[in-house]
Amino acid sequence: MSYRKTLKLICGFAGGSAVLFAAVTAADSRGYFGEQRGEAAGRWSRFTVLQAAQPAWTPASHTPTPTGHAWDFNWDKRDPSALTNGKKKKESATEDPSSEQDNGKPKATRNILLIRHSQYNLSGNNDKERILTPLGREQAELTGQRLAALGLKYDVLIHSSMTRATETANIISKHLPGSPGVDLVSCDLLREGAPIEPVPPVTHWKPDAVQYHEDGARIEAAFRRYIHRADPTQKEDSYEIIVCHANVIRYFVCRALQFPPEGWLRMGLNNGSITWLTIRPSGRVALRTMGDSGFMPPDKLTRT
Repeated sequence: MSYRKTLKLICGFAGGSAVLFAAVTAADSRGYFGEQRGEAAGRWSRFTVLQAAQPAWTPASHTPTPTGHAWDFNWDKRDPSALTNGKKKKESATEDPSSEQDNGKPKATRNILLIRHSQYNLSGNNDKERILTPLGREQAELTGQRLAALGLKYDVLIHSSMTRATETANIISKHLPGSPGVDLVSCDLLREGAPIEPVPPVTHWKPDAVQYHEDGARIEAAFRRYIHRADPTQKEDSYEIIVCHANVIRYFVCRALQFPPEGWLRMGLNNGSITWLTIRPSGRVALRTMGDSGFMPPDKLTRT
């Protein structure tokens, strides 16, 4: 084996100079490099000079430090330990002091599938004219087929009251299993809007302060209504579909994961895509998928 190949192999196994020194010393004493002692020593001296010029590596210097606040387990104001408000009920001699609190703990997991509406007519003058395009209707069919293929038992389908979201929800609902079918619920809180001024700002979209003030309060109200841990009375895990808009979904994800909400515009979502949030009884939140649209053929993908 040549000197260069051997040295490359050794460096691949260990970046530490101590291990490399031991390997090279052993190889030199046995003549593995196929060179005279003096010749090998000269090469080793040049190599040690190069090694010495490199900065020392330590784990501490390459480990990122945590930023931000610790996870707030009472982010949805439904942590059982925080619901007593400091009030204590009189306990009987036979009552288990922990039984009441245990009965008040959520036991089920909520799965919330956030669907962005399909492509719609951008040239419409008002909401009623901004109906789905033929491609948008195809996208909704594909999304409905995907949701059906997951084999889940859906509990409810909530949708924004805007035309494009309502049409998308109606098409999706035809594919969902169950009899007589999944209930459809329309909600004005889920309408598209400007949740919070994005950071960094963008030049192509600049709502005024009043719109952020009004839309932000409404979208935050929607988040508080729909994104939270299960009620203690819920016995089984649930799967809920919410068909709405890109800005709403992106804001929901940031809020649920306790990321800075002003970063919502850094994420992109295709039409008809699926974003899946899981909320555990403990208040832990997981993002299972973000903007999944891999079930659509490439020529059907849009982001308008």
